[in-house]
Amino acid sequence: MAEDFEAAVEEGLRLSKRVYFGKDRAVAPPKPLTAMDRATGCSYLPTSPMLYAVVTDPAIVDNPDRPSYQPHVHGRCDPPALIPLQMNGVSLEVDCSLDTAFVTMTGTWRLHCVMSSRSCDCRIAVPMGEQGSILGVEVELPRKSYSTQLITVDNEKDTVEVPKIDGGTNVSVKLRWRQKLLYCDGQFTLNIPFNFPEYVTPAAKKISKRETIQLNVNAGPGTEILLKTTSHPLKEQLRQAGKLGFFYDSEVLSWSSSDFVFTYSVSSSHTFGGVLLSPPLVHDVDHRDMFCCYLFPGKQQSRKAFRREVVFAVDISGSMSGKLLEDTKTALFTALAKLDVEDLFNVIAFNDGTFLFSSSLERATAGAIENVTQWINTNFVAGGGTNILLPLNQALKMLSDRCNSIPVIFLITDGSVEDERNICDTLKHQLTNKENICPRIYTLGIGTFCNHYFLRMLAILGRGHHDAASVDSIEDRMKGLFARASSIVLADIALQNLNELDDLEVFPSQIPDLSSESPLIVSGRYRGTFPETLKLNGVLADMSNFPLDLKVHEAKEMPIDKIVAKHQIEQLTAQAWYSENQELKEKIAKMSVQNAIISEYTNMVLLETDKGKIMLIQPLLKRFKDRLEFLCYHVSGKGDHHKAEDPKLQKIIMLPNMGVGFGNLTATTENIPPGSGYTRPPDAAEVFAKAASDCCARLCGAAWLCMCSSKRVHG
Repeated sequence: MAEDFEAAVEEGLRLSKRVYFGKDRAVAPPKPLTAMDRATGCSYLPTSPMLYAVVTDPAIVDNPDRPSYQPHVHGRCDPPALIPLQMNGVSLEVDCSLDTAFVTMTGTWRLHCVMSSRSCDCRIAVPMGEQGSILGVEVELPRKSYSTQLITVDNEKDTVEVPKIDGGTNVSVKLRWRQKLLYCDGQFTLNIPFNFPEYVTPAAKKISKRETIQLNVNAGPGTEILLKTTSHPLKEQLRQAGKLGFFYDSEVLSWSSSDFVFTYSVSSSHTFGGVLLSPPLVHDVDHRDMFCCYLFPGKQQSRKAFRREVVFAVDISGSMSGKLLEDTKTALFTALAKLDVEDLFNVIAFNDGTFLFSSSLERATAGAIENVTQWINTNFVAGGGTNILLPLNQALKMLSDRCNSIPVIFLITDGSVEDERNICDTLKHQLTNKENICPRIYTLGIGTFCNHYFLRMLAILGRGHHDAASVDSIEDRMKGLFARASSIVLADIALQNLNELDDLEVFPSQIPDLSSESPLIVSGRYRGTFPETLKLNGVLADMSNFPLDLKVHEAKEMPIDKIVAKHQIEQLTAQAWYSENQELKEKIAKMSVQNAIISEYTNMVLLETDKGKIMLIQPLLKRFKDRLEFLCYHVSGKGDHHKAEDPKLQKIIMLPNMGVGFGNLTATTENIPPGSGYTRPPDAAEVFAKAASDCCARLCGAAWLCMCSSKRVHG
């Protein structure tokens, strides 16, 4: 957990005082955080990519170039201490395409704190932004290199002993991930953790410290990009229609002390978009052509959002006790405070049964909000089991046959139930029989024990959205999800003129509404000739029709396959869980390998391609509170050095599945709170999948995951 990680770093900084850099008084050991520092929000959690020495024997800590011969230290560090390594160089490359950023960060660190005759493992911490998802890791040592790969679960390989890294070694690491751009009122914001602590600056003054940033933005054909703000002094290199390019390169005295933030707008005061087409890739799993339809809501000051009618269905079972329930109440109070007087609402608390604030929807007056606040404080008492179907049925009945509004059900839970597929069947039947705008279903899954694919399937059926929260990020995730549901400007969106296409498949199958808080991207596969103009229709808040013609372009420099791959895999995985279709699972596995996207049906391995020995990755830590996500990789690198590569020695380490899994019914039945450290009996790799679930990208944009040497590893 976050507290354990911080404690390990604090112990590592204490041990680093043993490293002697000579008589230069300007070089001082890192100072621990004071009480005042912690009060202002400072912590030892990584705010930038970091590399740590994993120290179990404190006696090995010393300067590899200038031993100080300090007195021997008896005992061992259990758990191991983490000493932040000094960084010698860093470069950042970012490509922003539509609503997605593809990030490559390369850094060079030195194992400066371990004597040259000894060795230790090193751990990489990788903070990522909104809905971050790791794509690959490459590690370069003086005589060997490693890289991650995804393989299907039935492609088993041998494993070997994990070696160490010698003191004084330079370690180069290249990290690749993808993350979402934040969006609000026509403005995109890219936020990449790039805030390096002072103690990673090399002690030697003469060492060159170079910091570079390359940024490319592609907002699509026919758009105009306007730069708003930037955190670093970028120099413009490219300006074309829909494209911008920037570069920053500098010798620095100390590394960046702020996140890399870049804000820009796509100029338009109204809803607009386009369609991009691309043929299948050479070795594509699917041989149909691809399309990607994108809609930007634009600046919506003059456009009215739908009136809201919302029912909050909140889990108060026994596992939702303590801080978990208090944070959920706080998040609910925040959402209720956002309602306007003309909005209608109700709250249903559920465990084995249900508890209703009111028998019908209430107008969100100041008095009603005060009453429901008191009711929540009185009735939200954790206890009992989990029955999800009952509150959903009650909420649907309250919202039946509503008009001139968008009825919304907010489901918040931390557990799994036995009848999840039956619940999906029931809701599918009820939602398809609605004459007016059917209720939207928004789901928030908390922690590692709920079935996020069940919750995602509910959201797909209800044209809503699913998000996931750690035990420390409930309020933030709830705030974002409610803002999206509260700012719908175009509903019941339909693609009109695709009937002539063959073998058409659309993701998602039920198109969600367009919100002023987020662009809408719909993708798919087809055979045939795509129309030159895509005709789209939707419903505005005044219930009038809104037709829109979208121009069709060839994708060219826009990597639409990469943009939509993660979303399609998540959607298909929910469908594969629901239908229990084995062929669909196999297709997802192939898509995962092709696009380097983690899935439930693939494993990650680390391959040493030159010397025949392997490095291992394993999950140790889970997500934490802030809206970012980081992975920790355990790196090892000492071994036999051969004159030439021998393919027969090339092996990989198989790592358990890194997906979020499909829920933990046992933990839910036993009312075990998420984040409690519970592990179920050793029933295969699903145990590890659960351990990783809090850090999945989709599992909100605020998580962290550790992968280290002997077991394996967002969201």
